[in-house]
Amino acid sequence: MDSPSSTHGAAVTAEGFGLKGPRGWAFRGVSVAAEPGTLITVEGPSGSGRTCLLLALTGRMRATEGHAEVGGLRLPKKMAAVRAMSALGPVTGVSELDPAFTVAEHLRERALLQRRFDGSLRALLRPRAERAAAARARIDTALDAVGLDLDTLPKGARTSVRDLERLEALRLSVGLALMGEPRLLAVDDLDLKLSDAERVLAWELLRSVARAGTTVVAVCSEAPDDALRITTGTDGSDGTDGTDGSDTETKTEITEEGADDAIAEAGRA
Repeated sequence: MDSPSSTHGAAVTAEGFGLKGPRGWAFRGVSVAAEPGTLITVEGPSGSGRTCLLLALTGRMRATEGHAEVGGLRLPKKMAAVRAMSALGPVTGVSELDPAFTVAEHLRERALLQRRFDGSLRALLRPRAERAAAARARIDTALDAVGLDLDTLPKGARTSVRDLERLEALRLSVGLALMGEPRLLAVDDLDLKLSDAERVLAWELLRSVARAGTTVVAVCSEAPDDALRITTGTDGSDGTDGTDGSDTETKTEITEEGADDAIAEAGRA
């Protein structure tokens, strides 16, 4: 398996990108241009359409206005292809860790799924020992990429997800996502329930993933200065206000009900 460092990130662009649900706009008027391997943040208050935008950019929600491109694939037309090149970290109601599973169980399950989805028939027919060694290498590479040392956990690999600290669970979720070697990684609520020191470590985790070549989109309440920033709000304005440096501030017109409806629909899908 190629390491994450060999993954080529996907360029992400959008122009007038919006999603309207039965009760209003989840987000609207988003414009952005990001090179491969960029750390992109979606900053704003809860209920401002941040998660909906995250899911739309990864092909998991169908936009209703404007367009976006991920890795040269146009949304919403190429949603399936964008889903295939992207991966979700933790997204409430969509891609969450099972609290009853141990860390080892999550890792083994993801390695097995990856082997089935992206392995050739010849690879699937290899001797069991070779398949096990390949799965172990896939797991070790992902854990190294996110800095998760199983020996530091309360019960090692047998630690239940419910017993993980928030930052440890984040590292595990990102590691699981990276096992598929995505070109685009999406992470929701990155800074939720983290101390200031933990936030620093969480952002450094995502920076390291981006430096290794994977484009990252992260939802947060407060973005770091070095990220390319999309800002969601409720002031009714749209369009892009480019600032100096790498920031792209996009005010989006939304209703909280519209965002909730869209999230519920994504969860059912």
